[in-house]
Amino acid sequence: MSGLIFAAEKLPGCGGEGWRVLRGDCLKILPQLPDKSADLVFADPPYNLQLKKELYRPNMTRVDGVSDSWDKFSSFAEYDEFCKRWLSECRRILKDGGAVWVIGSYHNIFRLGTLMQDLGFWVQNDVVWRKTNPMPNFRGVRFTNAHETLIWAKKSEKGRAVFNHKIMKAENGGKQMRSDWEFPLCGGKERLRGSDGKKLHSTQKPEALLRRLILATTRRGGVVLDPFLGSGTTAAVAKKLGRIGVGIERELEYVKIAAKRIAAAELEKFPVEESAAAPRRVAFAELIARGFIKPGAVLQDKNGGVKARVLADGNIRINGAVNISGSIHKAGAAAAKTPSCNGWNFWRTKIDGGEISLNVLREKAREFAGTGK
Repeated sequence: MSGLIFAAEKLPGCGGEGWRVLRGDCLKILPQLPDKSADLVFADPPYNLQLKKELYRPNMTRVDGVSDSWDKFSSFAEYDEFCKRWLSECRRILKDGGAVWVIGSYHNIFRLGTLMQDLGFWVQNDVVWRKTNPMPNFRGVRFTNAHETLIWAKKSEKGRAVFNHKIMKAENGGKQMRSDWEFPLCGGKERLRGSDGKKLHSTQKPEALLRRLILATTRRGGVVLDPFLGSGTTAAVAKKLGRIGVGIERELEYVKIAAKRIAAAELEKFPVEESAAAPRRVAFAELIARGFIKPGAVLQDKNGGVKARVLADGNIRINGAVNISGSIHKAGAAAAKTPSCNGWNFWRTKIDGGEISLNVLREKAREFAGTGK
């Protein structure tokens, strides 16, 4: 069990099955969690909306906006100090290869971005969540506020963040995932409401949004931390995806809601990671060991202008020149006079009178290994 979960077990809270919900102020609880124990932090902090008065629709019905006390700050300076403190703790808690996602609107996202960079976070992307059903601007004095912004950053410039490119591509119909994501506002059966029909949480996020970012930047079994858990969307989605973690929430009402959602969440039976898993790595030396190509065989580029000979140790030598030898990639780059080269596609060889690329032989080696022979 991870250090973060272990530490959380010592704090008052509720949960189970790899997730803990801790009730309290995140500024008091975060310092109790251990260094370098989380793979991902998702933060949906107060936006500091600075609302001055109630808003009404043209039919004079009141808009159910964010009027909660937890979203009120006396000044920008107070808000900045609050965010600096929780961001600093989250950075300490993140593993060296960990990452953070922070969501906000035009009211606060620029302040958060500045703080993150000042603290040493390294921004990977900003992602725009385009709402397919945004609330209109009823007074007609501004553009309809139809998006929110997420900042994805790693702990530092040096750390290597997890990014499951193949999973995202599979989720996007085989095309590379873009940084503008379209999701509707949380509604329908997913929106949590009381017996009076009113929303139980004013800023509940859609599960689809959390699902995408968790899949994109964590691995199965990874540890997720949400310092502003709210109604528990992060925890419920993470549990379904086989991630564990800790959520911190100040309001007792929300803690109860989150605990109920976590308890009801069930692990997905067919994880998307399995369907989008990268194919097994094959070394060129394996082709030689399995007899798909023999030492001494001649390789050439697709134009036939460059030839190389296969060595028994898995390297190749171009035209017998000692100074131009190495892996299929290194030798290919030297031959093509480029910084890098995909040797599997660059080199070809003749087998049974036909010419095929090394990539074809690599696929045959994968198939052979899959038979268990």
